[in-house]
Amino acid sequence: MQPPPVPAPDAATGQGPALSACIITCNEADRIADCLASLDFCDEVVVVDSGSSDGTAAIAERLGARVLVRPFDGFRTQKQFAVDQARHDWVLCVDADERIGPELRQAILAERRAGFTRAAGYRFARRSEYFGRFLLHGTAYPDRQLRLFDRRRGGWHGDREIHETVKVRGPVATLRGDMLHYPYRSFEQVLGKKQRYARMMAEHEFARGKRASLAKIVLSPAWRFWRGYLLRGGFLDGWQGLVESYVSANYVRQKAIMLWLLQHGQPVADPPRDR
Repeated sequence: MQPPPVPAPDAATGQGPALSACIITCNEADRIADCLASLDFCDEVVVVDSGSSDGTAAIAERLGARVLVRPFDGFRTQKQFAVDQARHDWVLCVDADERIGPELRQAILAERRAGFTRAAGYRFARRSEYFGRFLLHGTAYPDRQLRLFDRRRGGWHGDREIHETVKVRGPVATLRGDMLHYPYRSFEQVLGKKQRYARMMAEHEFARGKRASLAKIVLSPAWRFWRGYLLRGGFLDGWQGLVESYVSANYVRQKAIMLWLLQHGQPVADPPRDR
């Protein structure tokens, strides 16, 4: 159900159209406050929580967010639900492990004062922190994301719940500045998330008729490593760039192996067990 409409700020004030920030969360108590602090220029913040047990929802409410609780049934679906609950048509979607950097903040405010007239949506670079260093090369950067858009002309559409993207009807412009990304708390979490994403992507591709080959299992990971580490300068990010390149190559390997197993009728995850 759509929330009641709220009047937008008067354009004559120079503030521009009202802007809603949308976040989905699950057990992000250690990161949600910094995320919300970077969004203090938005007119409202909508947090859709999928049942956190660490106090995430309470922290978000205390810091002024409007919190809704909804069972998680996919990244894309959850994010689109958050967009649908926003009170304003211009929305800025971020994850709890992301922050709007200072330069990007100024770029967003400038577009807002101009009425967001250049485009139906805006993309910008995402700079990820990786074990004490922001990666600026390889396959990790600029990693441009379309996250600021007019929901009347787009949203989180499509049938892919993993590596979900926004699609808009109309022109897309690129803003200067970076969205800062703090994706991992530990190396164990890196491996766990990559394996989970590899399985979800393999299942998605299998359902769409895509198939793997033994050559792909062997060659695709090697190409991913050398493309990121040498051709795109991952080596310039020090040992963190080396580790990231290996982990990314392993993700490609896992996805190809899981797709191969699925097409041969083999399980890629433990079946649910009766308790």
